[in-house]
Amino acid sequence: MPALIRYPGRSHSSQTTHHHSTYRLASFLSLTTAFSIALFWLLTRRDPRRVIDYDWLPMTNLLVLAALFAIPLRRLSVSHTGRSRLLWTLRRVGLGGLAEAKDGKFGDILLADVLTSYAKVLADLFVCLCMFFFGGRDGSATARPDRGCGGHVLVPLIMAVPSAIRLRQCLIEFGRVRAAPYREATGWGGQHLANAAKYSTAFPVIVLGALLRGQKDGSPGLYKAWVAACLLNSLYSFYWDVAKDWDLTLFSAARDSPDHPFGLRRTLLVHKPGVYYTVIALDLVLRCTWMIKLSARGDHISDFESSIFLIQFLEVFRRWVWIFFRVETEWYVEFGLLIPPQGRVESPVAPETAPLLPNSSSNPKPQDPKCDDRVEYG
Repeated sequence: MPALIRYPGRSHSSQTTHHHSTYRLASFLSLTTAFSIALFWLLTRRDPRRVIDYDWLPMTNLLVLAALFAIPLRRLSVSHTGRSRLLWTLRRVGLGGLAEAKDGKFGDILLADVLTSYAKVLADLFVCLCMFFFGGRDGSATARPDRGCGGHVLVPLIMAVPSAIRLRQCLIEFGRVRAAPYREATGWGGQHLANAAKYSTAFPVIVLGALLRGQKDGSPGLYKAWVAACLLNSLYSFYWDVAKDWDLTLFSAARDSPDHPFGLRRTLLVHKPGVYYTVIALDLVLRCTWMIKLSARGDHISDFESSIFLIQFLEVFRRWVWIFFRVETEWYVEFGLLIPPQGRVESPVAPETAPLLPNSSSNPKPQDPKCDDRVEYG
């Protein structure tokens, strides 16, 4: 993974490995949060009035978590360089920027994609902060969320920002392809426009959903438009996950090829074919959790905060699973084990720097181009 995002390697074997350093930081942050939750439960004792009065405690935990990214933790063998790089990458991505391939473009894309799964989480975080600082004398961050806090525009706008970031990154990649001399391997960049169109399908869902929440009686036409927008966004995103991000052949004519399991591909690193089929089905189901609202009972259930939390958790879980297979595809393509996809901006890696994989030779051979119908990723 460090090689894919162009993260500098350790200069000495005695230094803590990248993944151990990451696990230590994650454990430290998790323990801090667990302590804050336990203390909150101990002080409030399930008393609604106390829950409102002690709303400052969760806010303090957020402040502590933010500070941990700035305070050096070298005594705990947690790399301060890694945290600084994450903050700089987040700053670049937050402005819609995209690094060059040689500077870690793949890391920028992964981080921006993760932010799209955290869109609702970020919006709820804004709601809590808004209620804490601007909720008035009776306002509280731990009261029932008022998603109209700050107006009816800010929350939908915050939810749209991650998709807008990825949309701009796709347009940047398209501009780079158009500015460079034409190559058959990169094409004319049309796949970047198709990827940008995928992220643009999130905007109608957000806008129509905000309009529906603003109406007391509701509008049948507006509701049908929202359902159509959700369906388009979910199915388009699911197709892109399977066919582009994971480079599987399920939606191509090569799915019946005898060279690989049905709908998959020849090179499978993560696990056996059954795991891939399970993940494909899981991705489709979790992409369509919004369908809970289509039934009267489901719409009622989705109004509970616990249900909203569960749906947001499942989306973060889906993205966590998605990353493993996205990294697998990038790994094989980047280090020459797969034919470079049509229309993908390549970043050549010297053979001596390409890591060896299990059961692979030092000079792995790419797949037969006749079986390859891949296109670029986003």
